[in-house]
Amino acid sequence: MFRRESYDAPVSEGETYDVTIEDVAREGDGIARVQGFVIFVPNTKVGDSVKIRVDKVMRRFAIAAVED
Repeated sequence: MFRRESYDAPVSEGETYDVTIEDVAREGDGIARVQGFVIFVPNTKVGDSVKIRVDKVMRRFAIAAVED
């Protein structure tokens, strides 16, 4: 059975975080990290300091969107 709680991610879906974009992925999404955990943030660039809302948490990374 699929259980999100089994992941040891330091972030949770629906939560917001203040991050700085540190890198850019091959697909062009910005990459931020929370406690070393990778979060992909579309429509950002290196150096951006943004507030994000986590949309999806996977085993090795998360996907988030910039909060308005």
